[in-house]
Amino acid sequence: MLSERAEEILEALWIQMEEQGKKQLDLGASRDEPAIDELSRLGFIRKDLDHIHLLEKGKAHASGCIRRHRLAERLLTDVFYVRKKIIDEVSCKFEHLLHKGLEDNVCTILGHPKVCPHGKPIPSGRCCTERKEKRSLKFVARLADLDVKDKGHIAYLQTKDRSQMQKLISIGAIPGVSIVLLQKFPSYVFQTGQSQFAIDKELASSIYVRLTK
Repeated sequence: MLSERAEEILEALWIQMEEQGKKQLDLGASRDEPAIDELSRLGFIRKDLDHIHLLEKGKAHASGCIRRHRLAERLLTDVFYVRKKIIDEVSCKFEHLLHKGLEDNVCTILGHPKVCPHGKPIPSGRCCTERKEKRSLKFVARLADLDVKDKGHIAYLQTKDRSQMQKLISIGAIPGVSIVLLQKFPSYVFQTGQSQFAIDKELASSIYVRLTK
């Protein structure tokens, strides 16, 4: 089992190499850090005279760490209402409680979110492709996946299309607003406050709802 410091370094390496496109990193002041030797000894990284290289074993482990960290952020924000100012600090600690396998349960409960509260992608897991979970497990789900008369509050919006985001905001579909699904065919009709709106499946899939009984 890796030390917490070693996992933190792996996460930082993964972000810089996988998301920022860097091929290798300078050792610099980290040259003599025990966690670097730990990662090298266990085959997660390779270090030469001046650089660190993330190996396949390290990429796989780091991806899992990133997934647990960002799912923890999503869980703490959407279910436990932790303030965004302290979300990163709390999620760093909570991440280590999400043992391998448990994060798939959390992911299922949250409706398989694709991004963290900061808009960064969450690496997908096996549960995201299988999706054979019972619907009753979900606390947060896409509007498109709800049943008629299901209700809750909008947790967040997830779309990279600016025009779609503007449309949702213009009709008042914003985080925190109460929402009820009234119809699924031929279009998705929902109610917020005293107003009702009809949207297509693509837009309905962009609205994530925190369910209430």
